[in-house]
Amino acid sequence: MNRTPARIALLFFGVFCGATAVIMIKASDESPLLIAAYRLLLATLFLSPMFFLQKQNTDLHYGKEQLAWSALPGIFLAAHFITWTIGVPLTQVSNASLIVNMTPVVMPFFLWLFFRERVNRKEVLGTMLAISGLVVLAFSKPDLSLANNRGDLICFFSMLCLAAYLALGRKNGGRLPIWLYMVPLYLIAGLICLGVALPFINPIKSYSLHNMLLILGLALIPTIGGHTTLNFSMKYFRGQVVSVANLGQIIFASIMGFLFFKEVPPPAFYLTAALIISGVLIALFKGNGNRESIQPTLGK
Repeated sequence: MNRTPARIALLFFGVFCGATAVIMIKASDESPLLIAAYRLLLATLFLSPMFFLQKQNTDLHYGKEQLAWSALPGIFLAAHFITWTIGVPLTQVSNASLIVNMTPVVMPFFLWLFFRERVNRKEVLGTMLAISGLVVLAFSKPDLSLANNRGDLICFFSMLCLAAYLALGRKNGGRLPIWLYMVPLYLIAGLICLGVALPFINPIKSYSLHNMLLILGLALIPTIGGHTTLNFSMKYFRGQVVSVANLGQIIFASIMGFLFFKEVPPPAFYLTAALIISGVLIALFKGNGNRESIQPTLGK
């Protein structure tokens, strides 16, 4: 059984790390495009020794074909980061976290499209419970309007890119050892973000210590600690389980939004939290949430 306490704890550690991104992005006044590029490129720099060490120690071949497995997810991750970093400052922390974590709604489509993986009954029940929490929270927010709120709409598109990126991680990431998959992915996504940023802003300029520390934090905590852990969890849990568990970001982000920005969650938040937690537990422990771990198959 791969659903060990250590792997479950690691999954929720990744969810918590991911929730910190919205706080650090909200606190920064640096260009959103540069924030997206720098957090990815710094993550690449920090993890590059792991890539070369793993490449040296594996007996499997790693070449252009295997590098290509990181390319499409890297494009979706870049699109997610760019739109996420732009959308967050235009809406409330709780709104942004609510919308971007609607991935369980669309994840089954991407999992079927990329991997032909179907959602089982218990996962459906857990997903419906968690989504009902989102509905409760959404109706408690009269300002939440995808038709009229630009920030919310941008975050919604960012959510679609996130779901596609995670679903591809379920397929492509399982073919590779974790560092051989994630480090090129971060590099590709970071270069795309930097390329998009260059026509709009010159990166050769002075940076405040405040912004530099936030970018460093974004690279270390939600990128390395969050995204890497979630992709690793995709190797051992079914994709919909990881997607539902990731809804915990709403709870963590709303609490941190109150602590750092004094954004008081609405009364419905507590019912939402209870429904999300119930849905996550059902999907994780009742829905055959573990999967056979994928052994890397790099080819010849």
